[in-house]
Amino acid sequence: MVHLLRCIAQSSWTKLTLYPSLQEKLRKNNERDTFHYVVHRPTDYTRERIEGPANTPRDLAQAAVKVSIARARKVSNYLSTLSGLKKKRERVALSDCVEQIYDSVDELSKTLRELKHLREETFRWQMSNAQTWVSAALTNEDTCLDGFHEVESKAKDDVKRKITNVARVTSNALYMINRLDESRGRPKLGH
Repeated sequence: MVHLLRCIAQSSWTKLTLYPSLQEKLRKNNERDTFHYVVHRPTDYTRERIEGPANTPRDLAQAAVKVSIARARKVSNYLSTLSGLKKKRERVALSDCVEQIYDSVDELSKTLRELKHLREETFRWQMSNAQTWVSAALTNEDTCLDGFHEVESKAKDDVKRKITNVARVTSNALYMINRLDESRGRPKLGH
């Protein structure tokens, strides 16, 4: 089993990172702690594990998208359990947010399917699709947060924290996809 971020740390094509403390954490912590620190920032979510070889930029991009899908689904499940919102503005914000996160899961799922079927002759087009869909997922997540901007409720802070976490891992997925696009011609695409 190879952990996602250990592969990122060892990969020569990763020179930048979204979390500035990544390099230091990779040096100080063991493989499992590092994996959980960056991909699984401390939250109340069940921790996902990415198992199997992640030897290529494509493998890493797929793993990052899988983490983003898993987090978005968990948030979607959480949002569906919220009830008892008294004000109309709260209910509308929640309803809109549920729809936005559902759309994010759909966009990320399309991205994963595209990454699994990359072909040399359509690589540019497929990468453009993947980048567009993940960017759309990020927009959906931001739109969800915007809906809660003027809402005052106990649920607001939890929703904001969970959506922000999904947005972070989705941003990481976009970063990995961009790196895959940049790496074309150097490492092989993989399977």
